[in-house]
Formats: sequence, structure tokens, C-alpha cells
Amino acid sequence: MLLKGKHIVLGVTGSIAAYKIASLASMLVKRQADVTVIMTPNAVNFINPITFESLTGNKCLVDTFDRNFQFQVEHVALAKLADLFLVAPASANVIAKAAHGIADDMLTTTLLACRCPRIFAPAMNTRMYENPIVQDNIQKLGDYGMEVIAPAAGYLACGDTGAGKMPEPETLFEAIVKALTPKDLAGKKVLVTAGPTQERMDPVRYISNHSTGKMGYAVARAAMLRGADVTLVSGVTALQPPAGVKVVPVISAADMAQAVKEAAPAQDIIVKAAAVADYRPAVTADEKIKKKDGELTVLLERTEDILAWLGANRREGQILCGFSMETEHLLENSRAKLEKKKIDMIVANNLRQEGAGFGTDTNVVTLLTKEGTEELPLLSKEEVADRLLDRLMAL
Repeated sequence: MLLKGKHIVLGVTGSIAAYKIASLASMLVKRQADVTVIMTPNAVNFINPITFESLTGNKCLVDTFDRNFQFQVEHVALAKLADLFLVAPASANVIAKAAHGIADDMLTTTLLACRCPRIFAPAMNTRMYENPIVQDNIQKLGDYGMEVIAPAAGYLACGDTGAGKMPEPETLFEAIVKALTPKDLAGKKVLVTAGPTQERMDPVRYISNHSTGKMGYAVARAAMLRGADVTLVSGVTALQPPAGVKVVPVISAADMAQAVKEAAPAQDIIVKAAAVADYRPAVTADEKIKKKDGELTVLLERTEDILAWLGANRREGQILCGFSMETEHLLENSRAKLEKKKIDMIVANNLRQEGAGFGTDTNVVTLLTKEGTEELPLLSKEEVADRLLDRLMAL
């Protein structure tokens, strides 16, 4: 696990948004990160340090000269230990101090001694955030190599509406994971397809499948975290697209084929994880097909085989990966697909195997290439995504 054993320092300043950091600390600890929270003296007016100590199992630091802390020179030792330092919420005051090298409390002295990645999540009144002085200080943080997460816009605690809301804990968590993920795909362009297609029968009905898009979205997120420029061509799903990924929404197999063909020439790696309909109604009704006594026969016609088109039209050096969902003869059918469609790898899974298939958070897959077969154990779809990207990089 990426965060296992990583030491994350969370700097909490005096803002009503401080309560959200309790959720973030819990999320990090659940993923086996070692979390230390530093609070400014003003921050303790919004949330009690005991909350963070209970969640992290580590002493919450406020006083620079606390003799009860385990390190002899607290701020320097903690700065050396830190793998990442996140200041959230970051007030206008602490942003100004960081931008000008002022270190007058435990948070800013530790921050100044750090050489690890440093991230700020501003949270303040809209007028304060838009003040040119604050914007200039934020620019200085970027110039010094620190990352600033743009605040969200909405209704603020002060009653105003506008920019200045601290992003939700999930967004901050993603920023931490991205900063700590090795960028072995930097400079690469990756195209991922995900989700089902919907083939229209009439204005009311369509033919589709049970795909939720979870596997494809996991691949897109993993590639983005590893530094790739990612395009996600997605059928209709209930999922939130990963931040930092270009999303091209489509509905039908024909829509997906067109989007893939337009994007494919520029891609270094293409992962076809979408569950594309093999057939569509040959005739689409303009009006709703009315219910009648007796049976209804719907004539179906083949949709275009996108993966086969990619195999026949790939540019030199391009890596192609497909998915194979089977209910029987998994390896035989998948290897035949690998050879027929002239691609580099097939990710095969059996719908009948426990922990695999549509709608689950886990998967059990076999990676097939021309060189051999690698069976993976039951893993989360995020772990499967990283393993298949590792294999594609090796190719």
C-alpha cells in the first residue's frame, strides 16, 4: 500500500474548516499512514487537540517548546521525518508567513525546515482570498515549489458566497496520494475506456449491460497518479471522474468508437476496459414502442469492434490492452482474443468467480501477453490497476 509507513504531517490553522481535518486524519490512518498533527494556537479554538491524538495515536503539537515531545529538537526532527506536509485549512496568515519565511510557531518552524513535498489548502473569506496581497503570497508559494490546492466555491461560514471553501477531505486525500506516487508514467499519454454503452431502441428504452465502470476508472486514476496525461472515454456511470483526468462522455458503442478513433493516434498506451455492446437494434424507433399482446422481436446488428480497429490501426510503439469478461473457458477465449485482435495484453476475468465481475470493489484477473500468463490473487480494483500498468510499462 502506497501510504503504509509514510509519515504525513498535517498543519491545522485557525479556521472553521479545521473540523474537516479530523476526517482526513482518519482516512490516512486507515491506510496505515503515520500521521502527526501540528496546530497553531488559534486552531485550538476551533477543534480540540485531543481529537487528533485519539485519531492518530500521536501527540498533537501546538507549543514549539513542549518538553514532553519525543524528539529533542521537535520541529527539526519532525521535518526530517516527514514524507509530506499538508497545511489545511491554510489561513491567509500562515500563507503569508510561509511565503516570506516567517517561523514564529511550531507549524511554521517545522514547515520551514521541511524538504518534503508541501501542500497548502487555502480556506478563508472570499474577499480575503481574492485580495491581491493574498494572491501574490499564493503565487510565491508556487514559485518556491510548494503546491496550492484551489479552494472550492460556495456558501461560506461567514455567510458570503464565493471562492474560499476548503476542499473536502477526499480531495485533500487525493492530493496527498498523488504527491507521494512515483511518476513513472510522466510524459506518457494514456487513453482508458470505461463503463457500459447504451444502444437505443426508442426514446424510452435501450440495450446495455451491468458494467459500473469501476475498473476502468481505477485504471484512469492510477495512470493519472503516476504522472500520465490521461483521457477517459466513459459510458454512462454513477462514478465521480478522477480529478486531473480529461473525460470524454459517450453513450453508444458508435459514440465510443468515434471518440477512441479521434484520440488514439496521440496515445502511448490504450486500455480498453469498457463493456461495449456487441449488438444494437438494427432499427431505432422515433416514438415509444407501444406494448401489445403477444411477443416482440427486435432485430440486432453488430456494432463496430473498437479493439480490433485499434489493433489494425495502431501507430508504431503504441501499447494496446483489452479486457475479457468470460463465464467459461477463460484462458482459451482470452488468448484467442489477444491473437485475433493483434494487441499486447488481455486482462481476463471470470464473471462467476467470487470477488470478480461487475459492480464489485475487488477483482480477480489473469494478465495474458504473448510471452506468458500471470494470475493475480483477489485484489482491490485500484491494486489491479497498478499491477496491469506495471505490466504494460514492462512491455
